[in-house]
Amino acid sequence: MAADSGARRQPTFTKVDQLRPGTHGHNLIVKVVDSKMVVQRGREGGPQGRQMRIAECLVGDETGIIVFTARNDQVDLMKPGTTVELRNAKIDMFKGSMRLAVDKWGIVKAAESSAEFTVKEDNNLSLIEFELVTVVE
Repeated sequence: MAADSGARRQPTFTKVDQLRPGTHGHNLIVKVVDSKMVVQRGREGGPQGRQMRIAECLVGDETGIIVFTARNDQVDLMKPGTTVELRNAKIDMFKGSMRLAVDKWGIVKAAESSAEFTVKEDNNLSLIEFELVTVVE
């Protein structure tokens, strides 16, 4: 009888152009194209030292780009030119367009090696507008 070595299953990685509204559980390796701080509140040493930072980052791979909403500690990793690994990412909808995000159930970390691909910047999935349509049967 083979004993379980406790080795974890290798994650399957999704490409940016496969992302769809309302989906979650995505693992991606993306390159950061751009990052800009949109919210910075609180200060060090304030109540419980809480600080809230949100950055909108343009990330992508060889299939396309999408806006990734980085929060707090994630912001520090999202420097243009760096390759990051997103685990258990989800798609949030913001004003009808897709935003990629990683909540407390996921992981954002620097990739073990720099990506060899060139980011396809002319396919921005966050520029596609989706409309919620109710189908009456």
